[in-house]
Amino acid sequence: MKRNIVKFILILLIICPVVKAQDMATLFANMPDEYVPHLESAWRKDLIDLYNTGKPATLQNTMNGTSSLLNLTGNYLLLQSTERSTVEIKLLPLINNTNIICMITTINAPVADSRIGFFTTEWHPLSSDDLFTPVKGDWFVKEDADKSADAYKDAISRLDMELIKYNLNPDNLTLTATYTTPLYLSSEERGKVTPYIKETPKLFTWENSRFK
Repeated sequence: MKRNIVKFILILLIICPVVKAQDMATLFANMPDEYVPHLESAWRKDLIDLYNTGKPATLQNTMNGTSSLLNLTGNYLLLQSTERSTVEIKLLPLINNTNIICMITTINAPVADSRIGFFTTEWHPLSSDDLFTPVKGDWFVKEDADKSADAYKDAISRLDMELIKYNLNPDNLTLTATYTTPLYLSSEERGKVTPYIKETPKLFTWENSRFK
């Protein structure tokens, strides 16, 4: 199956017009407006220009708020798209000097929760099935927890939704998953849940065309 998805991506890269410069600034400027509808292409280009000149890269968006370009390298971007949302984009190497795009959109409402998407460098959506398997909330529960204890059952019953924040590392090919559901609870409920939750996030590494 993994060979099939890699083959599919390569076919898309061949039959679709190729972006001559697969740098993040070009990709950000050319991305479809639907992915940041409150920040059209011309404004994204202005943010890039401001960032490259060392000025505060902040502009008013169509939601009567502001958008700020916080980090921009050749293969990584971090955008504070609104007061409550961020967009992270990373170029991931495939084979034969080709890349695909990973984009993470995180909404803080009020607790951070993320969505991950994959695209060709022409912004054609890719199925994530063979590129990434999202972590489930039960991964964050300590393995040595006494699951037969009433206190455990009572605590875990409060985790009735899955909120997970994903972050791309700008310096390497890793992806971090942080369990944010406990932050949604009251301080009293959180105190009951915390003893059963792992203290460290889950770390994924991009290897052989997949986050593992």
